[in-house]
Amino acid sequence: MEVKLIAHTPNPDLVCAAAARTSRSALPPAELLEKTLSPAEREKALKLLKQIIKSGHISVAEHCSFTFSVAGVSRALTHELVRHRIASYTQQSQRYVKITDENSFVIPPTINEKTLKLFKEALSEAMKAYNNLIQAGIPVEDARYILPNATKTTITVTMNGRELLHFFSLRCCERAQWEIRELAERMVKECKKVAPVIFEKAGPSCVQLGYCPEGEFSCGKMNEMKEKYAKL
Repeated sequence: MEVKLIAHTPNPDLVCAAAARTSRSALPPAELLEKTLSPAEREKALKLLKQIIKSGHISVAEHCSFTFSVAGVSRALTHELVRHRIASYTQQSQRYVKITDENSFVIPPTINEKTLKLFKEALSEAMKAYNNLIQAGIPVEDARYILPNATKTTITVTMNGRELLHFFSLRCCERAQWEIRELAERMVKECKKVAPVIFEKAGPSCVQLGYCPEGEFSCGKMNEMKEKYAKL
């Protein structure tokens, strides 16, 4: 899996801090942003943003966006990813990009030595059928129907800060599927590098809320999760 933050709003913390000031200032947003970006105002603005995020008024985080390059993940993952609707996606098309070899698949970590042969045999049969269909004149866009969810893909993902916090609350959770959980964790690391205030408490719900909303389904690892994400 490869996850890279390839673009984002410049100075995301300060842009969102300036946006937060809009509700209580007579100045137009452009002047507020210029003021917020000045060295004399930065510390004060970031302190304000931190207080606002902590109080739960995270709508201001919608004013910054983050674009990720994601590669080497499965179609099973992207099927889950695109359920997050407040986002923009552009995915590699199986109509135009032909799957070339058996290295084009993700193998789950639960596939052990006893089951690896069975798993790889199934992938091999799928690839043989895929290639035979294409050689028989079936369009690639139709031959792809035989390919499994394990097929690797690439996708460009853009979300605003608020949606990312929501995404992390669900997908960083220990109860989330392993592959999308790994993706979310890597995205958290990238976001914290450029917007440490907005994403200070980024992580599963228990980290953001201070309690686990899963009830009887809780993993019971809230303290471990807090330590883990504080170190990212």
